[in-house]
Amino acid sequence: MRHGKELLKKAANEINIELTDLQIDQFYKYYEMLVEKNKVMNLTAIVDEDEVIIKHFIDSILSVKVFDFNKIDSLIDVGTGAGFPGIPLKIIFPELNITLVDSLNKRLNFIKEVIDELKLEKITLVHGRAEDVARDKNHREKYDVCVSRAVANLCTLSEYCIPFVKVDGKFISYKSSFSDEEIESAKYAIKVLGGEIISKEEEHLPESDIDRIFINIKKINNTPKAYPRKAGTPNRKPLKK
Repeated sequence: MRHGKELLKKAANEINIELTDLQIDQFYKYYEMLVEKNKVMNLTAIVDEDEVIIKHFIDSILSVKVFDFNKIDSLIDVGTGAGFPGIPLKIIFPELNITLVDSLNKRLNFIKEVIDELKLEKITLVHGRAEDVARDKNHREKYDVCVSRAVANLCTLSEYCIPFVKVDGKFISYKSSFSDEEIESAKYAIKVLGGEIISKEEEHLPESDIDRIFINIKKINNTPKAYPRKAGTPNRKPLKK
């Protein structure tokens, strides 16, 4: 077995995931397609084999340490980019109905190639800004869980993501770092949007010196119709008291 596949298997084992041969092959094909497409299109700054495996693939599925995806039916990944964390989660949980949202169509075209090559099913791709897609009745408050690795302040990210989640569902934000100040300043927005922070959990990323923080937000009330505000506004004017 190639070094990259061994690393993938070892790192997954460290977070209590035992990959099948099919899953290992799917991840490795994904890696090959990502690096090849990245030569002509800016998908990722990370291209080293070991780094892609750890910082994209294992990082994407590290959320299994804080949430049991076997207990849900539907998941939406907002700002999926090159497919993270949605595609790795789909490989691990093939029965999940997954929707991937991105504002750049050429990234979704790449993901479509990956889906076809890996023979993944029950995936929907949606081109659009989160603020617009969340107002579509086909997506608003339709999902058990929303995940996002997008780099944004939690206040802004919550306005992008919480409107997609059903009442009693979860929004899981992947953060590389956070401050108590960021959490405190986001609480007002989260409450207005119908959510409540239920946990902040730090997990070590295997085979690295990186710690990942997950903010786990439960949807307790319907999101008011006024939110999300029109495209661009959540980023320019985050919801604050």
